[in-house]
Amino acid sequence: MLKILILIAVGYFGFRLIKSAMIRHFQGLQQSMNAKAGDIEDVMIADPVCGVYFPKRSGVPLIENGKTLYFCSTECRDNYLRDKKIREEQNTRD
Repeated sequence: MLKILILIAVGYFGFRLIKSAMIRHFQGLQQSMNAKAGDIEDVMIADPVCGVYFPKRSGVPLIENGKTLYFCSTECRDNYLRDKKIREEQNTRD
């Protein structure tokens, strides 16, 4: 009977030891993932073409005149570039 109680106690403490090691390991992984994800802030921004709000992290970037614009899709980015080209052509005609 004493052997069984000792075996249960050793098993319990072994389980606790492994569990605490795993928790520390996963917390370290989560912190490292958060550090990598912090390169671009995860804020909601509006698309300059269609006005839809989306997370900045998932946006399509375009650097223009030293300023970074973010679009909700490549289609909106392409529409922005097309409209910009049309405006520039109209300005040169005037």
